[in-house]
Amino acid sequence: MSSVNVARQQWEEGNRRFESQAGNPELYLPLLEQLDVVLEELRKRVGERFTLEQLADVYGGSDRWLKEAVEERMDSPGWIRELSVVQDAAFHNYAKGATDYVP
Repeated sequence: MSSVNVARQQWEEGNRRFESQAGNPELYLPLLEQLDVVLEELRKRVGERFTLEQLADVYGGSDRWLKEAVEERMDSPGWIRELSVVQDAAFHNYAKGATDYVP
């Protein structure tokens, strides 16, 4: 299985976990704020034209810079616990803009 397929599976699972919180506004609203931060960072780092392989490459090294980006902009305590879910959900959503994206 290719690294892109593995990454997409992780992104899909993270997105499912992210969306499972939608019924709990107390948890979901801060997650949405984090998602916005991560998507903004992806736009800066990946741009508008990219392939799934390029996105998967960025995903491989994203832990550090995403943590820094969210840390700079989030005031709520405990956000670090959910960062991997937010990270995967953001990549899942951003992947839909890839030039070679197929659902």
